[in-house]
Amino acid sequence: MSSLTRKLEVGANIAIILVALLLGAVLVKRFLLAPTPQPSREISAGTKVALPGVDWGKNGRTLLLVLQKGCHFCSESAPFYQRLVRETSGRPGLAVVAVLPQATDEAKQYLGELNVPVQDIRQVSLSSLGVSGTPTLLLVDSQGAVLQAWVGKLPAEQEADVLNKVRS
Repeated sequence: MSSLTRKLEVGANIAIILVALLLGAVLVKRFLLAPTPQPSREISAGTKVALPGVDWGKNGRTLLLVLQKGCHFCSESAPFYQRLVRETSGRPGLAVVAVLPQATDEAKQYLGELNVPVQDIRQVSLSSLGVSGTPTLLLVDSQGAVLQAWVGKLPAEQEADVLNKVRS
């Protein structure tokens, strides 16, 4: 019986050592080898936006809808974008431009699925705009400078703020 007890004790000690090594490896990987988070690059008022082919001076103000196919926040915000486009269409001095990293045909299809009828669609990488996440709305002046930026799925009060800013 002492031989069996001895074997169980050795087996239990080996199991404890293996669990401790596994736990140690997980902790090292998670806390010591984890990539350092990059600071969020939120675009701020006054930042100049470079968007090839857009004549900022022609419009007075331009609202950029920076979206991305596959972004669930973009899709969830579609009813707001539908309302935004509907209420701003034909408004003098304001243009609405959809900016997506996907090819223009794919972007048109995506906007069609969302039922957001934007006529001017541009393919641009998000990083070239200085945008780190989607959805992002940028209200830009006639010089190409950001007047205001809104990032993410907006709560109702921020949606109202966007509408008020583009109406004024």
